Amino acid sequence: MAAWVSVSDWSGVGSPLSGSVNFVGAANYAELVSGGLATRDFGIALRNNVWYVLLVVPTQTFLSLFLAVLVNQRIMARGVFRTAFYFPSVTSSVAITVLWLFLFSASGAVNKILSHLGVTGPNWFHDPTGVVAALLGLFGIDGSRTLTGRFLGVTAWEWLSGPSFAMTAFIVMAVFTTSGTFMLIFLSALQSLSPSVDEAAMIDGAGTWTRFWRVTVPQLKPTFFTVITLGLIGCWQVFDQIYTGTQGDPGKTTLTPAYLSYQAAFSNQKWGRGSAIAFVLFAIIIALTLLQRWVLRDKDDVRARRAERRRRRQSRRRQRSSAQAVTAEGIMEGAGR
Repeated sequence: MAAWVSVSDWSGVGSPLSGSVNFVGAANYAELVSGGLATRDFGIALRNNVWYVLLVVPTQTFLSLFLAVLVNQRIMARGVFRTAFYFPSVTSSVAITVLWLFLFSASGAVNKILSHLGVTGPNWFHDPTGVVAALLGLFGIDGSRTLTGRFLGVTAWEWLSGPSFAMTAFIVMAVFTTSGTFMLIFLSALQSLSPSVDEAAMIDGAGTWTRFWRVTVPQLKPTFFTVITLGLIGCWQVFDQIYTGTQGDPGKTTLTPAYLSYQAAFSNQKWGRGSAIAFVLFAIIIALTLLQRWVLRDKDDVRARRAERRRRRQSRRRQRSSAQAVTAEGIMEGAGR
């Protein structure tokens, strides 16, 4: 149904399968890349979400692995630590978003802490400045006049200026609320590993870091694939924090494709465009999942499969050569008679 809506002119009134609804082909998709306000909004949403993914997925992955290794040690009250680390993951995202709005307000706890450190905190949810642009501005660097090339209606400087302070607050919140869940996944994987391999490496004289990096981490590749895949899906579908917190403000710097799809369909009654954005988002998630599956593939297993395919091809060639030789021999014997 959603696929049909994305290629039709359905206005949201009546059934999308009624005779009054016309097929418009890729027109709704073309609006996203052909220029104009729709293209710029889509480009801004992609820019925001790209920074969100680049900062959240690696951070939550390595932080959750660190927490899993930490609570996997024989320490006192490790059950309490596991519960404490996991608790934010089971708390309502709406409730945490409201809490975040208070913590990161202009007079909130975060700016109070920064003031004690001699730093003037920004007006987090009202400042559209990118974090990277703000840091470069401290050194007098401003690329807004030189990096003017555009992609999807967004200049190169806007792409490189980083997430806004508001989106940075959401990035911190995402890491805070999801690391506990992924910690449990890594913890389960760590506890399922056989200690014999680690003990053998220890006997060979490998240090703690070498054993972890060379022995433990390679065995966690399937877990990394699971965690990164779930992280990518969650980051590209971020919606409830934006809807509850900022609704794309300030200056559309917290606008995401998921929220833009909702806004186009339910607020602007552009149901075809909203569905098209959703399917583009789906394609992005599938492409990134396949990419990271290729990156995290087991190279030894790939080489073994290639060697097995070569062996089979060589075996088939030898069989064909043997069959041709037998046929030629039969022909020669027949000619001799």
